[in-house]
Amino acid sequence: MKVSVDPDECTACGLCSDDVPDVFALDDDDEVVKVLQSDVPADLEDEVKQAAEDCPSEAIKLE
Repeated sequence: MKVSVDPDECTACGLCSDDVPDVFALDDDDEVVKVLQSDVPADLEDEVKQAAEDCPSEAIKLE
């Protein structure tokens, strides 16, 4: 599975980076979330799917 974050939609609320810090992190200015691993490790897929569902701005995209 691949993951990305739409920077135009991201509100940098930090839910995803709190829940899956191995995959998501706030940028240096805390303005948008960046993806640390676009290819999601198999053991983190469920957590990343949940982060996408929980994203209030629906900025997390899964492939």
